[in-house]
Amino acid sequence: MRKRKLILIMIAAMALSGCGKSASVITTNSEDNSSTQEVFAMDTYMTVTAYGDDSDAAVEEAVEEINRIDKMLSTGNPNSEIAKLDLVGEITLSQEAAGLVARALEIGEDVDGAFNIAIYPVVDLWGFYNDNYHVPTDSELEEAMALTNVADISFNQENGDISFANQEMAIDLGGIAKGYTSDRIMEIFEEHDCSGIVSLGGNIQAIGEKSDGSKWKIAIQDPNDTSSYLGYLETDPVAVVTSGGYERYFEEDGVTYHHIIDPATGYPADNGVISASIISDDGTLADALSTSVFVMGLSDATTYWRNHKDDFDMILYTDDGNLYVTSGIADIFESDLDVTIIKINDKTGDTNSKSPDS
Repeated sequence: MRKRKLILIMIAAMALSGCGKSASVITTNSEDNSSTQEVFAMDTYMTVTAYGDDSDAAVEEAVEEINRIDKMLSTGNPNSEIAKLDLVGEITLSQEAAGLVARALEIGEDVDGAFNIAIYPVVDLWGFYNDNYHVPTDSELEEAMALTNVADISFNQENGDISFANQEMAIDLGGIAKGYTSDRIMEIFEEHDCSGIVSLGGNIQAIGEKSDGSKWKIAIQDPNDTSSYLGYLETDPVAVVTSGGYERYFEEDGVTYHHIIDPATGYPADNGVISASIISDDGTLADALSTSVFVMGLSDATTYWRNHKDDFDMILYTDDGNLYVTSGIADIFESDLDVTIIKINDKTGDTNSKSPDS
């Protein structure tokens, strides 16, 4: 597996170098004092927009930061810290990378393993890293699942030392890296006294106000029709991160398999949720939790939210066509669909419905 892993890393690196990182130059709009640039990084297309007198410099620095973090964390870049760790099974991480690994492990423990950075070998086995899709046999899956126990990771955050009990293990910070990146971009915008918004794949994060002084309006994509929306939030600066099986999947023998793997089973998560959006001031947390609550399913995700309601809100769309919204954002979420509000003090698990106009 180690040789195969190295080959995959090299292929991914060549694919990225062939595309190029930046998809456009900075576009400046003097009418609203804004600057925008599109970037390809972290295996997705991104858009960075800043408003203010220093918007050009803010966007340029933000794009540089995106590429820097990508080079540090990408499993597809053989020179990244994470790729080197995955190849040899032991390394001393930089303080920044070690801090993000620590955060990922902390969140993973808090969600009882629904978020697991050591799931890399299983996702690789399914072919979601190189599009060589494959439904694994029971024996293949058993072998890969044996490599996903985070207890087999020896990690010292203070000095950055990290190693695997089994050198065939590998980690991937892709489930948290974009959220961390959007947090960093917000810091850059603030340093340049700019407002702005970034779209990093399924991650949206904003700071300040729109150029006309109004609130940000963020739409939630319909997983059954990606040209439509489940609804939208009209909100103050916040991170909105959505995970769904519609983002990457394949079909075999009439069965659809998506890329969000349940660490407990090694199979694509199948707990009734087909789209999970997390709303939080913390983009890093929102990124990790969007995967986590997708894996948990409605009941466990609701319980988790009630215990952490001050940290995030969520929007869940289930495979039976129902839309659930936590009470913390019910007043700022608009939808043409019937919405079920998940309340804080409803310990029975029942929810209360509202119509789009209520």
